[in-house]
Amino acid sequence: MTQHQRRHPASWWAQFQEASERFDAAYLTEGLGDLINAKISSQLLRREAEIATDVVVRHLNKPQSEELADRSQKGVERLIATVERLAERAGEAFSLAEVHAVCHLLEGRFGDAAHAAEEFLKTQQILRIFVGAMRMERFDGDVAVRMLAAGHEPAAAMHSGMIIGKYSWWPAWLIKIVTERAMAGHLDDEMIAALDRCAYATLSPAQSRIARRLLEGEEALVDASAGRLEALGEADAAEKLRKGDLTAVALAARLIPV
Repeated sequence: MTQHQRRHPASWWAQFQEASERFDAAYLTEGLGDLINAKISSQLLRREAEIATDVVVRHLNKPQSEELADRSQKGVERLIATVERLAERAGEAFSLAEVHAVCHLLEGRFGDAAHAAEEFLKTQQILRIFVGAMRMERFDGDVAVRMLAAGHEPAAAMHSGMIIGKYSWWPAWLIKIVTERAMAGHLDDEMIAALDRCAYATLSPAQSRIARRLLEGEEALVDASAGRLEALGEADAAEKLRKGDLTAVALAARLIPV
């Protein structure tokens, strides 16, 4: 296992499948199977695991096929029997951890497979497969994986991934802000509303930089911008800005001379 890597329980990994009605078991089995099988040191055992993985994936892609269902079951049973036979022997020259992991995977116990695989794979590798298997539309998988790797719970990471995917048309400087907020665990509806207003506002590069600093709550700039709003007859907006109402940021930034 990678040094300092924390292994997640099977129940943690199971949340991904529960969170998506479109969860692609074939995608997960093929992707995670490839990662696990590559770690099996015995060439003969690796080949048997690859054959079993291939037929299971084919069955998952064509679940109505009785022939593939039968071949899939027999392939998995043969692999499990081989592992059990090897486990009974003393002094084996290779680890069976990888094969146990792929057996969990081929039996459809994805959480157990991922938990076992964290012993010899990087968590981030496994995360990318699970996130991809969710088949989410308008979804930023990279941000979700980064959040998960940083220790955020799957629900929060999936929520942020969906938000950032939905607003992917925002300018780069806004995407950077929302990503930073998501990574810090501070992405909420108020922030999204404020960013959306800034996205629709036509801001020059200089005004965009001002908006970023206002969104970060830079006190001196907030006070100066509020004063400019008051001088222009926008007392309500100035008061909102001073009270931390982020929806006034776009207006304040637009009033900065280009």
